[in-house]
Amino acid sequence: MKRIIALVLVAVMALCIVACNTNTPSETKSYSVGICNFVDDASLNQIIENIQNRLKEIETARNVKINVKVDNCNMDAAVLNQIIADFTVSGVDLMVGVATPVAMAMQSATEDSKIPVVFAAVSDPLSAGLVDSLEKPGHNLTGTSDYLDTNAVMNLILALNPGIKSVGLLYNVGEDSSATPIAAAKSFLDSKGIKYYERTGTTVDEIMLAAQALVADGVEAVFTPTDNTVMKSELAIYETFANAKIPHYTGADSFALNGAFLGYGVDYANLGVETANMIAEILLDGKATDSLAVKTFDNGTATVNTEICEALGLKFDEVAAIFAPFCTKVQPITTAESFGDLNN
Repeated sequence: MKRIIALVLVAVMALCIVACNTNTPSETKSYSVGICNFVDDASLNQIIENIQNRLKEIETARNVKINVKVDNCNMDAAVLNQIIADFTVSGVDLMVGVATPVAMAMQSATEDSKIPVVFAAVSDPLSAGLVDSLEKPGHNLTGTSDYLDTNAVMNLILALNPGIKSVGLLYNVGEDSSATPIAAAKSFLDSKGIKYYERTGTTVDEIMLAAQALVADGVEAVFTPTDNTVMKSELAIYETFANAKIPHYTGADSFALNGAFLGYGVDYANLGVETANMIAEILLDGKATDSLAVKTFDNGTATVNTEICEALGLKFDEVAAIFAPFCTKVQPITTAESFGDLNN
């Protein structure tokens, strides 16, 4: 009898093992992320593309599903608020705000819901009032910053033209991302006794007129920070400056892609990857937004448009040698509408 009982128990255990092994695996955990872009331009599009690509890699590595919805408000505040409302109603687990105005709107809209927000490409999160400090953001958001070292760009202008007498400042006075670097540029130029002319605009047409006005002002160089309005307008204005032999110095490589003489700043592809990594830390690892410091980057890369070099009567190799002591890297680029076009 004991032997029969033992055999029965062994058989039952074997059946249990088989049953366990044939059970349906536990369901893949799913998360939802809502991304809103401020405007359709090369830099911001590059960020979103790299966020999505990195999240796909994380999905595979962590065996999770991250459903991403991307929308674009195209600089329209009413559309932006509607997008955020839609994200909230649909119950997203996290929102991503690309550029300062989107991040500010998301912060305001999520104060009660406490939906975590990760911002991307916010030039000055402190001045914008988004965070208490870079180290301890506070509130329910954190993210990545494309802070621009304005003095570094000014030094490049002087390196190429030590005797320069006048500089144009081209920007949208309503963009928070431009306020701090423009103030820094004025301070720098004042300290050097260099005259500057300010020309601003809020639309592509206004920026085109402002560019023409700077040519009429007789400026010897033009500076634009990480200003999305001018970025959106670059393809429409670059020939105005090139034909007038005026180098346009800017705060992102996407400007140089679209025809500016030089773009100096962060690697936006890497910024997108790091933004995605922060998203994963919050969603998958359970980290609180206020425990994640705002991530900043070495922005010492100068991207020079070789076609504009030629139009200005300059040689890229000579320009690169002049800029090299002031940059971590000097790299060439040619004019195109998007970074993807360079690979075609």
